[in-house]
Amino acid sequence: MVRAAVLPSVGAPLEITGISLPDPGPGQVRVRLAAAGVCHSDLSLSDGTMRVPVPAVLGHEGAGTVLAVGEGVEHVAAGDAVVLNWAPSCGTCHHCSLGEVWLCTEALAGVGRVHATTADGTALHPGLNVAAFAEETVVPAGCVLPAPEGVDLTDAALLGCAVLTGYGAVHHASRVREGESVAVLGVGGVGLAALQSARIAGAGTIVAVDVSPEKEELARRAGATDYVLASDATAKEVRRLTGGRGADVAVECVGRAATIRAAWDATRRGGRTTVVGIGGKDQQVTFNALEIFHFGRTLSGCVYGNSDPAADLPVLAEHVREGRLDLAALVTDRIPLDGIPAAFDAMRQGRGARSLVVF
Repeated sequence: MVRAAVLPSVGAPLEITGISLPDPGPGQVRVRLAAAGVCHSDLSLSDGTMRVPVPAVLGHEGAGTVLAVGEGVEHVAAGDAVVLNWAPSCGTCHHCSLGEVWLCTEALAGVGRVHATTADGTALHPGLNVAAFAEETVVPAGCVLPAPEGVDLTDAALLGCAVLTGYGAVHHASRVREGESVAVLGVGGVGLAALQSARIAGAGTIVAVDVSPEKEELARRAGATDYVLASDATAKEVRRLTGGRGADVAVECVGRAATIRAAWDATRRGGRTTVVGIGGKDQQVTFNALEIFHFGRTLSGCVYGNSDPAADLPVLAEHVREGRLDLAALVTDRIPLDGIPAAFDAMRQGRGARSLVVF
């Protein structure tokens, strides 16, 4: 038995309890977790904004050490350090054939499998494939990537979601160019990664926007040149800081209708608005036909940073090793497994950035 955070049903509190994991079968890998990040997507799974089979072990951003591998697994072996990949691509679907591996139709095919059982025999599902909120997990081989050398394994957990998403939103989805102005709305773990990535891209003015004044220091350390407290005047403030035109790129990391609309309004004519945040079906955003024509802006969604984890992890690792990307700066709280419910509460209240479960 290993300890894990289990979601018994949608909307129910997480339960920290013992679970029984099977030995890894063919094409599977057993991993002892070093750390797992608490992502807003986990909260979205908990409250039903995103749906997966329950009961489930949540957690999808993690890193650890391979304990054992099943038959046919050759790219990792017992003792190897690995980063978990919650959205493995199949390589054969239409999107994969186009190189859009982040849109793979089979990426979440594994969430319906039986991952583990509770002490009373209740079957558990693996949240977003990898069930990282546990001391150990068993995952398909495609869900593990060799951890990059020279990167602390605990901090490397953040590469599995927050950093890939924030970096990809800036470099892949928005394609920020040197000297461009960037506004990042929402200064959580992904937002901080986006701010650092905008700095790495050579952006000029970098505006961070959040509801919390306490996050200004975090944002400026990540690369923000300016900080705006979110309000009805957010777009006006961003335009004021960007020559009256608006930002070349606005990256929305919240997933609320009002924030998406503010990001759009804060984007210059002809600029790019990228939506990273995951909102609910009730979050309706409206535009009139004339403004779409007149402003000539591009509005696009962004899934997992439009990233290919296998290709992007080595690039991110080099940024870490060269001191351009500071993983530890994304973390405001290092917590034990039973601290996850409090981390959920902090996210609901907009406090802090990434909470990192350290095992």
